[in-house]
Amino acid sequence: MFPVVGDRHPVVMAMADEPSRYRMIYGRRRGRKLRPAQAGLMTTLLPRLRFTVPESGLLDPGLLFPGLGRIALEIGFGAGEHLAAQAAAQPETGFIGVEIFETGVAKLVTAIAARDLRNVRILADDARVLLAALPEQCLDRAYILFPDPWPKLRHHKRRIVSPATLAQLARAMRDGGELRLATDDMAYLRQMLIDASQVPEWQWLARRPGDWRERADDWPATRYETKALAGGRRPGYLRFVRRPRG
Repeated sequence: MFPVVGDRHPVVMAMADEPSRYRMIYGRRRGRKLRPAQAGLMTTLLPRLRFTVPESGLLDPGLLFPGLGRIALEIGFGAGEHLAAQAAAQPETGFIGVEIFETGVAKLVTAIAARDLRNVRILADDARVLLAALPEQCLDRAYILFPDPWPKLRHHKRRIVSPATLAQLARAMRDGGELRLATDDMAYLRQMLIDASQVPEWQWLARRPGDWRERADDWPATRYETKALAGGRRPGYLRFVRRPRG
């Protein structure tokens, strides 16, 4: 069975003890000082949840979630409210959350402790490192919600949603698996659709405007989405399914 919060899972701990081998370009990793309770959980609970990609460059995510048959991935989980809600609603699914920003990690760890979630693991590294390490057909669902749009043209190469990323996700996704994207930047939304059209493995599920203007019922809101709506920016929600192989 999946280990309860507080157990030291051997695979997780072995990988968590490895030094990071990658140096990517990000914005700042840290924001305001953590509250004492958050800082405490970052010391006591996070080491039992976090992992790094092994030196071999290969990772079997099933080893992180023994006893669970489904695996989901959220890239850039922000404050973690969406990931925590999904993990609570789907205890039979193992959730991998990727986030480089310390404050966001602390908020998710706090939510994990408050809800006693036992099906979440955290990678504080570049998501592209993980995608390259995943085996084929290991994911059942993936989320990239409100990523940094990097609006300046010279920064577009930093966008996480790109043909290369979408191709890696298609490789790692099981047939029929779902990818969900969201943004409140309409230029980025259009680019997401263009990029997805270059990866034939993905089929866009929208059939009418409401399919991309409204969240699905099982798609919890994030605080960034709430902030965007309050600022008069209407988000777009994109859902893709992985076409069958062969």
